[in-house]
Amino acid sequence: MAEPEQSIRPPIYLYTDGASSGNPGPGGYGVVLKCAGRKMEISEGFSLTTNNRMELLAVIKGLEAIRWQNAEVHVYSDSSYVVNAVNKGWLENWRKKGFVKVKNPDLWIRFSGLVQKHRVAFHWIKGHAGHPENERCDALAVAAGAGAVTRGEILPPDPGYVNEDSLL
Repeated sequence: MAEPEQSIRPPIYLYTDGASSGNPGPGGYGVVLKCAGRKMEISEGFSLTTNNRMELLAVIKGLEAIRWQNAEVHVYSDSSYVVNAVNKGWLENWRKKGFVKVKNPDLWIRFSGLVQKHRVAFHWIKGHAGHPENERCDALAVAAGAGAVTRGEILPPDPGYVNEDSLL
Protein backbone atom coordinates (compact mmCIF):
# COMPACT_ATOMS: atom_id res chain seq x y z
CA MET A 1 0.00 0.00 0.00
CA ALA A 2 1.40 3.40 -0.98
CA GLU A 3 2.00 6.04 1.65
CA PRO A 4 -0.08 9.22 1.50
CA GLU A 5 1.41 11.83 -0.83
CA GLN A 6 2.05 14.31 2.00
CA SER A 7 4.55 11.98 3.69
CA ILE A 8 6.77 11.76 0.60
CA ARG A 9 6.98 15.50 0.02
CA PRO A 10 10.14 17.07 1.40
CA PRO A 11 9.90 19.80 4.04
CA ILE A 12 10.01 23.43 2.96
CA TYR A 13 12.23 25.95 4.74
CA LEU A 14 10.89 29.49 4.54
CA TYR A 15 13.13 32.37 5.61
CA THR A 16 11.63 35.85 5.77
CA ASP A 17 12.41 39.44 6.65
CA GLY A 18 10.78 42.82 6.31
CA ALA A 19 12.21 46.31 6.47
CA SER A 20 11.11 49.92 6.29
CA SER A 21 13.13 53.10 6.21
CA GLY A 22 11.18 55.08 8.74
CA ASN A 23 8.14 53.55 10.34
CA PRO A 24 6.15 54.35 8.27
CA GLY A 25 8.33 54.85 5.25
CA PRO A 26 9.38 53.06 2.09
CA GLY A 27 9.71 49.37 2.81
CA GLY A 28 10.02 45.92 1.42
CA TYR A 29 10.10 42.24 2.19
CA GLY A 30 12.47 39.44 1.30
CA VAL A 31 11.80 35.70 1.15
CA VAL A 32 14.05 32.71 0.61
CA LEU A 33 12.32 29.34 0.11
CA LYS A 34 14.37 26.14 0.16
CA CYS A 35 13.09 22.67 -0.66
CA ALA A 36 14.92 19.53 -1.77
CA GLY A 37 17.99 21.37 -2.99
CA ARG A 38 16.01 24.05 -4.83
CA LYS A 39 15.89 27.72 -3.86
CA MET A 40 13.52 30.57 -4.72
CA GLU A 41 13.79 34.24 -3.76
CA ILE A 42 10.92 36.74 -3.67
CA SER A 43 10.93 40.45 -2.84
CA GLU A 44 8.78 43.52 -3.36
CA GLY A 45 8.79 47.12 -2.19
CA PHE A 46 6.19 49.75 -1.31
CA SER A 47 6.32 53.54 -1.07
CA LEU A 48 4.76 53.82 2.40
CA THR A 49 4.41 50.98 4.87
CA THR A 50 5.66 49.72 8.23
CA ASN A 51 8.23 47.19 9.32
CA ASN A 52 5.61 44.94 10.93
CA ARG A 53 3.52 44.89 7.75
CA MET A 54 6.56 43.86 5.72
CA GLU A 55 7.56 41.16 8.23
CA LEU A 56 4.07 39.70 8.01
CA LEU A 57 3.75 40.10 4.24
CA ALA A 58 7.04 38.23 3.76
CA VAL A 59 5.58 35.14 5.44
CA ILE A 60 2.34 35.50 3.47
CA LYS A 61 4.16 35.73 0.13
CA GLY A 62 6.34 32.76 1.02
CA LEU A 63 3.35 30.62 1.96
CA GLU A 64 1.48 31.71 -1.18
CA ALA A 65 4.40 30.48 -3.29
CA ILE A 66 3.97 26.90 -2.05
CA ARG A 67 2.30 24.85 -4.78
CA TRP A 68 0.76 22.04 -2.77
CA GLN A 69 -1.55 21.74 0.22
CA ASN A 70 -0.63 20.36 3.65
CA ALA A 71 3.09 21.01 3.20
CA GLU A 72 5.48 20.68 6.12
CA VAL A 73 6.81 24.24 6.40
CA HIS A 74 9.43 25.60 8.78
CA VAL A 75 9.25 29.40 8.91
CA TYR A 76 12.33 31.25 10.20
CA SER A 77 11.78 34.91 11.06
CA ASP A 78 13.50 37.53 13.18
CA SER A 79 10.09 39.09 13.85
CA SER A 80 8.82 38.35 17.34
CA TYR A 81 5.58 40.06 16.19
CA VAL A 82 4.94 37.27 13.67
CA VAL A 83 6.43 34.31 15.55
CA ASN A 84 4.77 35.14 18.88
CA ALA A 85 1.40 35.68 17.21
CA VAL A 86 1.39 31.99 16.33
CA ASN A 87 3.48 30.39 19.06
CA LYS A 88 1.81 32.28 21.93
CA GLY A 89 -1.73 31.81 20.63
CA TRP A 90 -2.46 35.45 19.83
CA LEU A 91 -3.53 34.60 16.27
CA GLU A 92 -6.15 32.13 17.46
CA ASN A 93 -7.55 34.70 19.91
CA TRP A 94 -7.66 37.38 17.20
CA ARG A 95 -9.40 34.95 14.84
CA LYS A 96 -12.06 34.13 17.47
CA LYS A 97 -12.69 37.86 17.97
CA GLY A 98 -12.95 38.52 14.22
CA PHE A 99 -9.64 40.41 14.05
CA VAL A 100 -11.26 43.43 15.74
CA LYS A 101 -8.86 45.94 17.32
CA VAL A 102 -5.85 44.22 15.74
CA LYS A 103 -3.25 46.18 13.79
CA ASN A 104 -2.91 45.03 10.18
CA PRO A 105 -6.14 42.99 10.11
CA ASP A 106 -6.01 42.69 6.30
CA LEU A 107 -2.73 40.81 6.52
CA TRP A 108 -3.60 38.75 9.60
CA ILE A 109 -6.78 37.49 7.94
CA ARG A 110 -4.83 36.52 4.83
CA PHE A 111 -2.06 34.97 6.95
CA SER A 112 -4.54 32.99 9.04
CA GLY A 113 -6.03 31.29 5.99
CA LEU A 114 -2.62 30.35 4.61
CA VAL A 115 -1.31 28.90 7.86
CA GLN A 116 -4.33 26.60 8.03
CA LYS A 117 -3.48 25.08 4.64
CA HIS A 118 -0.15 23.67 5.83
CA ARG A 119 1.64 22.12 8.78
CA VAL A 120 3.65 25.17 9.81
CA ALA A 121 6.21 25.54 12.58
CA PHE A 122 7.48 29.03 13.41
CA HIS A 123 11.06 29.56 14.58
CA TRP A 124 12.43 32.87 15.83
CA ILE A 125 16.01 33.68 14.86
CA LYS A 126 18.06 36.67 15.92
CA GLY A 127 18.29 39.25 13.15
CA HIS A 128 21.58 40.66 11.90
CA ALA A 129 23.44 37.82 13.60
CA GLY A 130 25.11 36.28 10.56
CA HIS A 131 22.44 33.70 9.67
CA PRO A 132 22.98 33.42 5.88
CA GLU A 133 19.34 33.13 4.82
CA ASN A 134 18.18 35.84 7.24
CA GLU A 135 20.92 38.15 5.98
CA ARG A 136 19.88 37.45 2.39
CA CYS A 137 16.23 38.17 3.21
CA ASP A 138 17.25 41.44 4.86
CA ALA A 139 19.28 42.43 1.80
CA LEU A 140 16.32 41.62 -0.48
CA ALA A 141 13.90 43.59 1.73
CA VAL A 142 16.12 46.68 1.94
CA ALA A 143 16.90 46.60 -1.80
CA ALA A 144 13.18 46.31 -2.65
CA GLY A 145 12.19 49.22 -0.36
CA ALA A 146 14.64 51.96 0.57
CA GLY A 147 17.17 50.75 -2.01
CA ALA A 148 14.65 51.16 -4.80
CA VAL A 149 13.89 54.72 -3.66
CA THR A 150 17.62 55.50 -3.63
CA ARG A 151 17.88 54.15 -7.18
CA GLY A 152 15.09 56.55 -8.21
CA GLU A 153 12.44 53.87 -8.69
CA ILE A 154 8.82 54.73 -8.03
CA LEU A 155 7.28 52.20 -5.67
CA PRO A 156 3.57 51.35 -5.51
CA PRO A 157 1.63 52.11 -2.35
CA ASP A 158 1.02 49.32 0.17
CA PRO A 159 -2.71 48.82 -0.52
CA GLY A 160 -3.51 47.85 3.06
CA TYR A 161 -1.43 50.42 4.91
CA VAL A 162 -3.53 52.67 7.10
CA ASN A 163 -1.98 55.46 9.10
CA GLU A 164 -3.54 54.50 12.41
CA ASP A 165 -2.58 57.86 13.94
CA SER A 166 -4.96 59.53 11.49
CA LEU A 167 -7.84 57.39 12.79
CA LEU A 168 -7.71 58.87 16.30
